[in-house]
Amino acid sequence: MLRFAPSPTGDMHIGNLRLAILNYLISQQRNESFLVRIEDTDTKRNIEGKDTEIMQILEKFALPHESVFHQSEHLHMHQTLAIKLLEEGKAFVCTCTAEQLTTDRDNAKANKMAYRYSGQCFDVNKEEHANLKESGIPFVIRLKKPTEDIINHDLIKGDIKTAPNEVDSFVILRADGTPTYNFACACDDMLSGVDFIVRGEDHLSNTPKQKHIKTQLGYDAETTYAHLPIILNTDGEKMSKRDAASSVKWMFVEGFVPDAIINYLLLLGNSKAPKEIFTLPEAIEWFNIENISKSAAKFDIDKLRFINRKHLEMMDDKQLSTLFGFADADIGKLAKIYLEEVSTTKELEAKIRPIFSPKDFSGEWGEQMTIMAKIIAEAPMMKEFDEFKSYIMKESGLKGENFFKPLRYLLTGVGNGPELSEVYPLIKSYLLEVAS
Repeated sequence: MLRFAPSPTGDMHIGNLRLAILNYLISQQRNESFLVRIEDTDTKRNIEGKDTEIMQILEKFALPHESVFHQSEHLHMHQTLAIKLLEEGKAFVCTCTAEQLTTDRDNAKANKMAYRYSGQCFDVNKEEHANLKESGIPFVIRLKKPTEDIINHDLIKGDIKTAPNEVDSFVILRADGTPTYNFACACDDMLSGVDFIVRGEDHLSNTPKQKHIKTQLGYDAETTYAHLPIILNTDGEKMSKRDAASSVKWMFVEGFVPDAIINYLLLLGNSKAPKEIFTLPEAIEWFNIENISKSAAKFDIDKLRFINRKHLEMMDDKQLSTLFGFADADIGKLAKIYLEEVSTTKELEAKIRPIFSPKDFSGEWGEQMTIMAKIIAEAPMMKEFDEFKSYIMKESGLKGENFFKPLRYLLTGVGNGPELSEVYPLIKSYLLEVAS
């Protein structure tokens, strides 16, 4: 079982999308289920509607899932499991105030030591726990730190050993009764049977804690982990929300298509791909998560543009035309002519829109355009451009620049571009609309 576990706290980042793609891909390779878990326990940061937006994005990328649930739905199970650990003596209640903990942290910092929980609440027993609940004194539940090193065999990073003190006795249930991230995550992975986890390397410190939680809960099934290196921006810094290109929504607005984005993200840090341009079904046949580099990958917008152009070139002509409001293979072919100049659907739209927009007859070539437009309105349909050109030239009496310049403006709305002999056969069915 694999899962994608986003938080509804902002726009989907390309790093998150990369994780969704990889978890789905591996689930297909292993012929296992793929589920989506919306991690919404941080209620203060949740943004209304972002969970729906996440699911819509997954649909755009054709990443079907077996099930989806919100983590908050499992609150009762999280609380039950925390109390179980408490009753078994594997966890304890802690009444330390924020001020006490802050002082401990400051002292550790002043002495140039890593902060560790003092352990002063270890001996609070069940009876005192019941008294605390009655008294109203706020408390949290902490899991006792491990007694041995925790080893994680990571598919990308290799073996990682974490000492007990690095894990420490951490909070699993807050004073308001809600679970902390690590506890909720570990419990839900355990309850859902997730046994293969691909996530970012920013979770490396969470993994030993989650392994410790599952061990203490008696869960002994082996889980495979792969922690992906971060994505760097063009300045070589960690890509953040400040980078426009980090947003999947931005990519859609700019005209990058899902197949190209998937292609690009699967190439990131992967020098062993058998080819540069491919689709997700093709990648499922050869992709190996262990071939991902341990080093951070740098985002390259020019590379993405190149890949996007290639996918637009491969797209079915009629399907491509639907991106511009048509259902006509000829318009798809027309768009592909312009792919010699541009790389995205947004840029293609800027090329195609002027062709079908009302023309400006008030400019330098307005008089000649008016003459031609009247002739075209009454002319018979002509299949070939040379026949069309000769007819309009003869009927108008225009020649040279006085003919070709206004004709280009009349047919395309702009003063330069592909040869009219390439454009005409693809727009002749719309000629009365175009030349007006």
